[in-house]
Amino acid sequence: MTHRQPWHTLSADLVAVAMGRKPADLVICNGRWVNVHSGEILPGTDVAVYGGRIAYVGPNAGPCIGPSTRIIEAKQRYLVPGLCDAHMHVESGMVTVTEFARAVIPHGTTSMFIDPHEIANVLGLPGVRLMHDEAATLPINVYVEMPSCVPSAPGLETPGASIGPDEVAEAMTWPGVIGLGEMMNFPGVFNGDAKMHAEMAATMRAGKVIGGHYASPDLGRAFHGYVAGGPADDHEGTRLEDAVARVRQGMKAMLRLGSAWYDVAAQVKAITDLGLDSRNFILCTDDCHSGTLVGEGHMDRVVRHAIAQGLRPITAIQMATLNTALHFGVEKDIGSITPGRYADIVITSDLAALPIEVVLAGGQVVAENGRIAVEIPPYDYPDFAVGTVRLGRRLAASDFDVIAPERWGAGEQGSGGEKSVPNDGSSSPLPPRSPAPLPSCRVRVIGVVENQAPTRALEAALPVVDGLIQPDGAQDICRVALVERHRATGGVTNGFVSGFGFDAPCAVASTVAHDSHHMIVVGTDTADMARAANRLGEVGGGVVVFREGQEIALVELPIAGLMSRERAEVVAAKAERMVAAFAACGCTLHNAYMQLSLLALVVIPELRISDLGIVDVRTFEVVPLVIE
Repeated sequence: MTHRQPWHTLSADLVAVAMGRKPADLVICNGRWVNVHSGEILPGTDVAVYGGRIAYVGPNAGPCIGPSTRIIEAKQRYLVPGLCDAHMHVESGMVTVTEFARAVIPHGTTSMFIDPHEIANVLGLPGVRLMHDEAATLPINVYVEMPSCVPSAPGLETPGASIGPDEVAEAMTWPGVIGLGEMMNFPGVFNGDAKMHAEMAATMRAGKVIGGHYASPDLGRAFHGYVAGGPADDHEGTRLEDAVARVRQGMKAMLRLGSAWYDVAAQVKAITDLGLDSRNFILCTDDCHSGTLVGEGHMDRVVRHAIAQGLRPITAIQMATLNTALHFGVEKDIGSITPGRYADIVITSDLAALPIEVVLAGGQVVAENGRIAVEIPPYDYPDFAVGTVRLGRRLAASDFDVIAPERWGAGEQGSGGEKSVPNDGSSSPLPPRSPAPLPSCRVRVIGVVENQAPTRALEAALPVVDGLIQPDGAQDICRVALVERHRATGGVTNGFVSGFGFDAPCAVASTVAHDSHHMIVVGTDTADMARAANRLGEVGGGVVVFREGQEIALVELPIAGLMSRERAEVVAAKAERMVAAFAACGCTLHNAYMQLSLLALVVIPELRISDLGIVDVRTFEVVPLVIE
């Protein structure tokens, strides 16, 4: 963003253009001004731009037009401020910041507030700096929130790198850093953890915003303690009462619609039904993969969805523009079409359907009719950002076996198929007996909740065969494993998960596994699980699907095991094949990949898996897989 000129360097020129003493670089004529400050829509409006900033908004910009002024005829279409994504993770799109920008600019997004805690968990502060510096090269505004919780839950997982108060204090001096990323260690905040409070203190001293992440349904004393610590917003609400509680305590409720999270509908009722002040609500995506970006949209998709839930169009637009800018203290640069602000403008013919017909960023036309209109060169990531998937050894099918406790050993089981010898000594066999029921073992099971980040802590009785606990397709329970990939320890943690619906011998693996980003593997067949894990070790990271011994989809993500070097549309096509591969294995979950990637997220209830074992996030403890 350093290529954009500060307002104070242009103020005299902007006055001269507004007064008609100096020609504008660009004038948009005859539009309907969506004024997010007043809540009005004003027809017959012209906008004059100079040096990338707005000089004049009103009727008759004729005096601002000179021989070299570019004219865009709006033809009574709506002029909407460029859309802002208030909280998101670029890495979840499987692409670099540059490619993410190329994908979202045609959808009207001109400002993003990114939390690169995915790359921070792999590469630490140098990884954050890479994304910060890349962001500064782009034609849109990309503000960076310094990751706060690396690891997200100390003692419950082992990341590839760590972040502490010293790193936070350093990052607060970087020009593109807007605040502290989501404070996921919410128990650390209300229990007085010194590290978490030191990071928040460093952010407060810098006068910047602390992002929130209170992933608990408990709105009692713990919630109040968390708010008192300083987090100023929260995107983890899923219920109406969550939104209400946050706003009443002075936080901004961020309502998210990502690839897998559908949390707007329930919470927006705080505005539509209860009449709460919409100025305290903000729209965001949190996580969008490349298939969603290319096929469905970005913040335009979120705004349309919010309108469909009953919000007035201008209110939904305010929640994706001005409200965001005000919250982060950048309303003098973005968030509205008013003098002095960057000329980030979307031209659309329908305010509710919101077709994105023209997108301007800094007074430059960057997209028209769904197509990028500027060349954005790829960003060259250094060698230290690749080759980060270190397994230490080649994995075997037996690495994914779950051994039962001794009392369920192999010697205690009957096969149910042996022949019996009659008492009279005759050699003729008796009629075959019915198979004896298999012994069973009671275990903890991670229960996937479709379209939401939380999981359920389930229990199930699973069969034991030859001393090994088996999955049970009848209960929709398959295997889940976490493979350590940062320090080449060769470690594998095994467990069980419910909800994927796999009905064939198969396995899926991903090195995108929030937040520590070890390798997560889910499957019904241990041989395929080993194949999937080893394949990702070979390509340096990504997502792969095996079915009956054959690779049927692969998305290579060599940058930190999180991002591709390829164009967003290429990655989206591979992601589409990956989604089809999930379905070919019997999975009917909406956006199963995003659900897969969160199975190790040990800061969101209820049950997760980490390199240290099965984690009960309700108590923040590592618990045994087998229930005694």
